[in-house]
Amino acid sequence: MAAAADPLSSLVSVLESYRGRDRVVRDAPPPPPPWRRRGLRERCCRGPPWGGRVPEGRRGADGGHWAVPWPLSLTRPSPQIRTLCYGCQLAGGVLARKSPTESEMGRRLLAVSAQLSHCRTVLRLFDDLAMLAYSRQYGLGAKEEDTIVRWLSVLSNLADQLYYPCEHVAWAADADVIRTNSHKWWTLSTAFWGLSLVLGIVRSLRILLQLRRKLRNCTGESLEQSQKEMDAQVKSEVLSILSSMADLSNAVHWLPPGFLWAGQFPPWLVGLMGTISSLIGVYQTSVGAGSGAV
Repeated sequence: MAAAADPLSSLVSVLESYRGRDRVVRDAPPPPPPWRRRGLRERCCRGPPWGGRVPEGRRGADGGHWAVPWPLSLTRPSPQIRTLCYGCQLAGGVLARKSPTESEMGRRLLAVSAQLSHCRTVLRLFDDLAMLAYSRQYGLGAKEEDTIVRWLSVLSNLADQLYYPCEHVAWAADADVIRTNSHKWWTLSTAFWGLSLVLGIVRSLRILLQLRRKLRNCTGESLEQSQKEMDAQVKSEVLSILSSMADLSNAVHWLPPGFLWAGQFPPWLVGLMGTISSLIGVYQTSVGAGSGAV
């Protein structure tokens, strides 16, 4: 019973810390290596696979939406929290490079960013069911007109689904709920996130190519109406590509040193890339809400 109580006690302690209560740390583990300490601070704002936007923001090649059952989406962190998280990291990273007074303010903003990220990580503990419901609803993409778009979407959903348990295990290991090496699980979750982003970028490029072909085939009275609809979808896909590229740059940075530019971004650059992605997400969410998208 004592062995079983320890993990539960650790879990309760961690959850209470996000409610603003004092956290009691016993037998603190030895500090992580320098690169991991840097990674934990700068990784603090990593978002869910879809970059902080809701799954129903994904459109099919025909412009249709795939919805997630409302009760399963209640725990989803809002894009506003993600934007604030990255914004604090951007401002904190810039101020930390200046005078001692501004540097102190920068450290405080980075601390706020880290706490917001911890909050989002805990909220994502409950996102597996929402993602599973979305993946089951999408299935093998029978509604998609293009086979390539369909399988890119299926693979992206699979990467997203695998991302969550990996992150949960890494979080539980860092919180001393389970005994395992969290580093490999953080790396695996980041790899799945990066894979999802790459697949999303390729998918959007494929959809843009299809839209271009459709526009060429439009003639007569349907040309003007099709032009407006396709322009809106092209804008959405271009924004999604820019957002995913910004997130992908951070995802590579959070991988172990030695891979491309991994570990090379200063905190302000991580915050800048995340802020760009988050603001695009806020804009797309507001546009979707204004157009009546579910």
